[in-house]
Amino acid sequence: MTLLAQRTKRLVLLPLLPLLLLTFPVAASELSAQLLVPGGIRIEFVLFALTLLGVALLHRVTMWVALAGLTAILVAKYSLLADFSFSQHLLGGHGHEGEWRILLNLVGLLFGFGILAKHFDESQLPKILPRFLPDDWKGGFALLVMIFVISAFLDNIAAAMIGGAIAFVVFNKRVHIGYLAAIVAASNAGGSGSVVGDTTTTLMWIDGVSPWQVIHAYVAAVIALVIFGIIAARQQDKYQRITKDAATGVIIAWSRLVVVGAILILAIATNYLLDFPALGVWIAILLGALFVKTPWSELKSAFAGTIFLVALVTCASLMPVDELPPAYWITTFALGFISAVFDNIPLTKLCLVQGGYDWGILAYAVGFGGSMLWFGSSAGVALSNMYPESRSAVRWVRHGWHVVLAYVVGFFVMLALLGWQPSPPHKVTETAPVAAQVP
Repeated sequence: MTLLAQRTKRLVLLPLLPLLLLTFPVAASELSAQLLVPGGIRIEFVLFALTLLGVALLHRVTMWVALAGLTAILVAKYSLLADFSFSQHLLGGHGHEGEWRILLNLVGLLFGFGILAKHFDESQLPKILPRFLPDDWKGGFALLVMIFVISAFLDNIAAAMIGGAIAFVVFNKRVHIGYLAAIVAASNAGGSGSVVGDTTTTLMWIDGVSPWQVIHAYVAAVIALVIFGIIAARQQDKYQRITKDAATGVIIAWSRLVVVGAILILAIATNYLLDFPALGVWIAILLGALFVKTPWSELKSAFAGTIFLVALVTCASLMPVDELPPAYWITTFALGFISAVFDNIPLTKLCLVQGGYDWGILAYAVGFGGSMLWFGSSAGVALSNMYPESRSAVRWVRHGWHVVLAYVVGFFVMLALLGWQPSPPHKVTETAPVAAQVP
């Protein structure tokens, strides 16, 4: 580990230490049952907010920020609650199901989808996609539609990276900031209605939400795509016209596409039969390894990101859901803007624990809302590695204003057409009786 990395990790941990000290005056004042800090806010929410703020500001060490935040929350819980047990929280007991199944599924799916994305990339199919793009601004719009469709069955990070790579070629290395924002928005919108297209919807799926309860997110997502897609495509056409020179002599590796299809099919099958989609993903990967070279190196690449997301989801699962705002469309609309600043994975987990949301509207809000800033979604952070000039929140909002417009219009059109259709809590938790008493 370099000296710079060591110093960075210290800077991450130091801001959390004063928050840990807040737990001891609270214990001394015998408020251990409420865990309140000055202002009447639960200490868990303060620590969680600081963790999310650290994630938003320190993009290069997000895994360490998440682990530091989880440690701080656990220290607070153990210091102030005599009956708290982290092992029971994970493994279950006393009527509580435990978080182990969700976390294990999440780990398996994140690692598995990393291999799936690499199989799709090495199938050579992305290299021939530019052949199907029309001329002028319509070519840029068609590329965004492709990204939208790919993201419905492929992880939104992979869809954004594939779209960014194609844009780099067809626009002669000159890609407008507004169009980069549209690439991220297309990948997030395309995954918002599919349980295999975005980590937020995948988290809903493995938590027990039916795929049919999120699919109507596409009503808003398609409307948003038309709005930001046309505006961004015209921006790009004025900045740099499409050349659409596709690679020649490309041979499609159909065997890799078969593995991709098998992964998706078995994930769906094992989720319905065993409530364990990660098992199906890895059965398909291991069977595919018998006749296709498997990119096992992707496991190493996905390690830090997986630990980061698992730590954040665990932090969210430790929050007291009886003190959250009520599940309503106004709350959901606000979560779209919050997810542009804070990671949408723990926000989704909080909503799942609370229950009572319209899952399709929530999937659109937390999935697409993160596109409004470059660091608001994993797809945006990943694309910024390819285009470092996009790492400016001011430029992103200035040139990608159409993403904000598309989010608002898409949300309210879907709300007007379908209405707010909250689902009853899909799981019975220990906190449900407490939540029912809150006005």
